[in-house]
Amino acid sequence: MIENAHYLGRYWHMVEDGRMQCDLCPRDCKLHEGQRGACFVRMRQNDQMILTTYGRSSGFCIDPIEKKPLNHFYPGSSVLSFGTAGCNLACKFCQNWDISKSKDMDKMMDQASSEAIALAAAQYGCKSVAFTYNDPVIFAEYAMDVADACHARGIKTVAVTAGYMHDQARRDFYAKIDAANVDLKAFTDDFYFKLTGAHLQPVLDTLRYLKHETHVWFEITTLLIPGKNDSDEEITAMCLWIKKELGVDVPLHFSAFHPDYKMSDIPPTPPATLIRARNIAINAGLQYVYTGNVHNLEGDTTFCPNCHTPLIVRDWYQINQYLLTEDGCCPNCATSISGCFAEKAGNFGRKRIPIAITPYA
Repeated sequence: MIENAHYLGRYWHMVEDGRMQCDLCPRDCKLHEGQRGACFVRMRQNDQMILTTYGRSSGFCIDPIEKKPLNHFYPGSSVLSFGTAGCNLACKFCQNWDISKSKDMDKMMDQASSEAIALAAAQYGCKSVAFTYNDPVIFAEYAMDVADACHARGIKTVAVTAGYMHDQARRDFYAKIDAANVDLKAFTDDFYFKLTGAHLQPVLDTLRYLKHETHVWFEITTLLIPGKNDSDEEITAMCLWIKKELGVDVPLHFSAFHPDYKMSDIPPTPPATLIRARNIAINAGLQYVYTGNVHNLEGDTTFCPNCHTPLIVRDWYQINQYLLTEDGCCPNCATSISGCFAEKAGNFGRKRIPIAITPYA
């Protein structure tokens, strides 16, 4: 059974006026008794921080790892994916708003202990478990407990996140994570403030931290929204920052926006925009650049950065060719390809399988 003690959240302190400040993310929510933070799931109760979504999920699904998206983390493998409700950002363009913006507890009726999730992943042959659909930052304590249970069974952990968190929580969280996809939503603070209710700098801090202070494999995704963050100038500035601060071998995914939530009046991202962005990134010197949410074989393929041999050819999430050597190198020129690779690609394919988990292992 899920112990009540696990509902207690970390990362808070009392301030002089008697309110409780949440120290998980830069929102620094200050709570009176009974109040919840902006994420809606962290609540002050009896002068303690309660994580209301501990052990509760919006649902479980087995996905291809490329759907996270992670193209350099055991390609072709399956990942057990789940999220909770709530979010610490307020993105007007949220593509999962029915989950992340939910304040209805009925959205989280699937329950599972940490051990039950790890056991299910093992039983279904999943290489990893992903904390996704909403941002795992807000259910960090639950995610970390699940990660411990997964690691005990030899299962990897993946975080799909906006990277908006304070330093101590960041250090604790990523000590339990094997791979991450971080949303770099734009490269201006104006965009972050007006369209997400957050700020750019903490996300850049997370990316620098992952690169220079951890062994976490990570990739970056930018959702390109017509007229908002898709100019040549902004894309170029972002790519040059990635090259300088993170290195040329960090994979970058440009993903297509579709009208949703509070931005239903914005048209979908044309495929030509993603192709243009990919070319800008490649010309800036980035070695692994992908397109997402559109059908583009070249934008799905991993090329050798030295001799340009197509090494991993994908059609959506299906791997049609995998030429890496056992040690993750190009067979043509022996260039090492950045990432985490197995001797052979997995064969999970493009399917998506909803599953039910017995709540307690």
